[in-house]
This record gives sequence, C-alpha cells and structure tokens, in this order.
Amino acid sequence: MAVTFAKRMKTLRASEIREILKITQREEVLSFAGGLPAPELFPVEELKEISIRVLEQMGREALQYSTTEGYKPLREKIAERMNRKFKTSVTADNIVITCGSQQALDLSGKLFLDEGDIVLCESPTYLAAISALKAYGPRFIEVPTDDQGMIIEELEKIIAAQKSIKLIYVIPDFQNPTGKTWSLERRRDFMKLVQQYDIPVIEDNPYGELRFENEILPSLKSMDRSGKVIFTSTFSKTFCPGLRIGWIAADAEFIEKYVLVKQGADLCTSIRSQMEIAAYMDVFDFETHIEKLVAVYRKRRDVMVEMLNKTMPQGVSFTHPQGGLFLWVELPRHIKSVDLLHDCLKNNVAFVPGDSFFPNGGVENTFRLNYSNMSEEKIIEGIQRLALAIKNVMI
Repeated sequence: MAVTFAKRMKTLRASEIREILKITQREEVLSFAGGLPAPELFPVEELKEISIRVLEQMGREALQYSTTEGYKPLREKIAERMNRKFKTSVTADNIVITCGSQQALDLSGKLFLDEGDIVLCESPTYLAAISALKAYGPRFIEVPTDDQGMIIEELEKIIAAQKSIKLIYVIPDFQNPTGKTWSLERRRDFMKLVQQYDIPVIEDNPYGELRFENEILPSLKSMDRSGKVIFTSTFSKTFCPGLRIGWIAADAEFIEKYVLVKQGADLCTSIRSQMEIAAYMDVFDFETHIEKLVAVYRKRRDVMVEMLNKTMPQGVSFTHPQGGLFLWVELPRHIKSVDLLHDCLKNNVAFVPGDSFFPNGGVENTFRLNYSNMSEEKIIEGIQRLALAIKNVMI
C-alpha cells in the first residue's frame, strides 16, 4: 500500500530562509539573510549563574512538566512590561507562554482557520507567518501597504467585498521584512475600521522594544475596545532565541481556546527556560540589557544605511528603519533578486530574496537585509560586495 500524506503537505515548501541559512553556515559567507540577533550580546555568564540558581533552588520543579499556560511569575513580568512599554492593560491571566512566537502563529492557524478562509496581511509580510498559516489552507489577500502601514481605504474595500475573512495579520513595529513602522494615526484608523467588522487581529510584535529613535508607539492591543486583538511576541529578539520562549496576550475567550490547542501540540513549554528568564529579570537589569542591544543595532543600522547610500547605483531604493533588525531593498523591475543572489553567493555574500514575502508571489525585484548579526566591518565589506554584484547585473 502506498503511503499518502495529508492534503496540506501539497502546499508546504521548505523555508527559503532556512535553505539559505544552510549555505551561509560557511564561515567565509557574509550573511545578511537570517533574522539572527548578535550572539556576542547573549548574557552567557549571567545565564550560567542563573541556571545554577534555578537548579539549586527549584530543580525538581524546573525539570518537571508544567501548566500549559506557563510559569506564572514570568507571565506576571510579561504583563507588567507590556503594560509599561506598549500601553496595554493585561494581566498574567491574559498570557500563554509558547515555544517562540512561531508556535503562537501556528496555534492561531489551528484555532481560527478552515480551508478556504481568508487571511488579510500587509504586502509584503513575514515569510514564516505565511508558512505557519498556509498549513491550514487559507487564501491570503495582500492589503496595499505604504510607509505608514496598511492603506485604510484599500483595507475597507477588501473587507466590504469579502465574506470569509477570519484573521488580519500585521506587524506594526519595524515590520519584517521591510523595517517600516505604522504611524500612530494609521493605527487608530485601522482599529476603528476592524472593530466595526469584529475581525480578530494578530499583532505580531517581536521587535517593538528595539527602537532606535523617539518613543515606543502604543500597540494596537492598547487601542482594542472589543477584545479582538491578539498580541504575540518573543524573547528571541530581545534576549536569547535558543531558550525558545514567546507568548500570546489576548482576552479570556481566546486564551481559553489557545490553551486547548496548545495542549494538543506540546502540553507545555520548557518550564526551565521560563524560570531562567524570570530569575534573570529578578537578579539582573533586563532594561539595561535591552539598551545594550539598541545601542549596537542602531550603530549597525547606521553603517548599513550609510554604505547603501554610498554604493547603490541609481534606480535602487531602500528603507531606513527606526528600529528592529531589517531593511528592504527594491531593485529596478527587470532585475530578479533570486538571480542576483546566485551571483552574490559566488562572492560569499547572502540576503533573502523578496518574492517569498508576498503570499501570492509576483514581486521578484526586492530583497531583505539583516544588520543585527554582523560587525560594522563585515557590514561594510558585505555591502561593497553586494553593490558590485548589483552594478554588474545593471550593466
């Protein structure tokens, strides 16, 4: 008897980012491809101390199963920081701990989506969110997006014309892949519109604290009057991705159901990792840690933007993010970024082609650059190699 797989497997493809990362593991490759934080900023020595403390003081609990919702002291700290940073009004009871924010996206697809349902998203949007949600068979509609966020008039036209919209997925702060940030006015207009139609919104916010200029803007969740915004985030970009700790913050009606679907996925997230983060926050200054990240990433952003300004030929444009890990490059329409990547890999420099960030494809002249993972010296060298490759294909 032949083995048959679920129909959903026909729609799943290997992550382009992950496949590129395999190539970029070579030491000689200067990679702007992954969304990797700077490993030299991981608090290794502090976590050695914390790990011993947790095992000595709570070892049996740390190595045991835990509740699906997660370690309450950590959920309390997350709620307090969200309320202080993003102007929300949540408690520990509104928080479910997940295995990174990627699991939060997968659980959201499992919770909300049937085959043929519609997901609205920015254009472009986060590649791994497309992958997570696509497994449940939805149809993606890309909402036209400018430097301020989703264009509200276009969003309203789409909502009025469609009957099976189940979710809206957005990244208002330092969006992946473009690095753009929604304006305060656009956030308010967006919330006014979606609350008229009572559509659940996933507000993905992994980078919101990594702001280089001005103050953190209020989250969509802070403007939510109907309880339909589901806020997701992670410690992967602000602390250590290897700990695999993210979270969902939502109203009680959603949290109850997220707990049910999570129980079917993994029963609980690593309690030891949760305890270690909570203990780190008790012993060390987490805000100072964030400030160190911001200072380093701001400098690396500045170096990359300066080099792009110096080296890019006419006809190439790029974003200037106010925070986060990424910026976005647009080439002349006749140049395919996938072809450019092959040329760049011959010179040991890598990026992520932009087409995969559009759920419905068709945009082949864009790509994403990451500036958080390499030193200023390597950024300078890598952009010089990239510029040379671009100039060669434009001849």
